[in-house]
Amino acid sequence: MSDQRSVETAWCRLTGWLKTNAPVSYASLLPPAAEQAIEAADTQLKHNLGFGLPAELAALWRLCGGVDHQEIEYDEEGEVGSGAFLPGGVIMSPIDALRPRLPDQTGQDWWQGAPVVPWLTRDEAGPESGHWVGAIGVGRWSLDGLPGGTRPAFPSIAAYLDAVLRIVTEGPADAMGPGVPGLVWGCLIWENPEYPLLDEALPHWTPIH
Repeated sequence: MSDQRSVETAWCRLTGWLKTNAPVSYASLLPPAAEQAIEAADTQLKHNLGFGLPAELAALWRLCGGVDHQEIEYDEEGEVGSGAFLPGGVIMSPIDALRPRLPDQTGQDWWQGAPVVPWLTRDEAGPESGHWVGAIGVGRWSLDGLPGGTRPAFPSIAAYLDAVLRIVTEGPADAMGPGVPGLVWGCLIWENPEYPLLDEALPHWTPIH
């Protein structure tokens, strides 16, 4: 219950900020994932890998089942992903999170048995990289650099969400890496000012700090 309460508190604080300051990002939040989908993810992990769904991730999915990028009238190039309001990208749905984590058709586990599950990615088409969560905390993952033995960057999802809120409200802007928070067309988008990914939308993106 402590995991669930911590995630709920951090999530409500962050989404409250989004509702006021980045309403299009807030509108991208999907309803809670179906309990059946959460239970199925837990069952598949236990059956295939011998460990269950991290409690914090289950708690997050009971608040939000992922995101649905909103159509933005001014974004003619489709550059702005309204649901990518976290520096780590978008929250993955239960189905999307398990797809890269379960063993492949040959039965090989590319994660080398690490008891972690991906939950964030900036590579929605893959995904091949992002953030994982497990009992030891939250860290980065990539299929080119598996997470086995990697130290977590945050002790929990709640701590990660709290850090995001602290950055957007207080700074420093680059506390979580080269990407800094900014607003464009009602969306919170993290961008590296030196190597921006935005093109046509960049002149409309305003750093918060």
